[in-house]
Amino acid sequence: MQATDETSFKEFVGARRRALLRTAFLMTGDWHAAEDLVQETLTKLYVSWRRVRRHDDVLAYARRILVNAHIDGTRRPWRREQAVEAIPDAVGAGDPAESDLHTRDRLLAALATVPPRQRATLVLRFWEDLSIEQVADLMNCSSGNVKSQTARGLERLRDVLGPEAFVELRDA
Repeated sequence: MQATDETSFKEFVGARRRALLRTAFLMTGDWHAAEDLVQETLTKLYVSWRRVRRHDDVLAYARRILVNAHIDGTRRPWRREQAVEAIPDAVGAGDPAESDLHTRDRLLAALATVPPRQRATLVLRFWEDLSIEQVADLMNCSSGNVKSQTARGLERLRDVLGPEAFVELRDA
């Protein structure tokens, strides 16, 4: 890699790593798994950086790598998620919901019950605030698929959290 490519990659990582980490955390529900996922994403991005950096939206490309790596990781039998009795009390540095631990715990527990593609769709739509078309492009699927994955994911969250949780969020 040339020095200019290396410099631009370092600048991108410095500017976007935390955002990728937060997205990865919401997809995985675990800070350590999120770190691993971001590292895998940045490694793959580094390999193709010379080609990718010429495009307009490098962050979208990085998100696509992140989503695909997360979904691929859930397909591997030795890396599948395992249910736990309770979510640990420890709060990671930079946790997006440090101020309201009760809400954080409920939401993370509910997200853990949502299948990986639906969870990725929910995180990209509502945390990253991407449009249906952007999510469809990132996940390499149709807009209709994004809509149905979003609807199913929200339905699963309603089942786990109860309909009153969504009323509380609307009123807040």
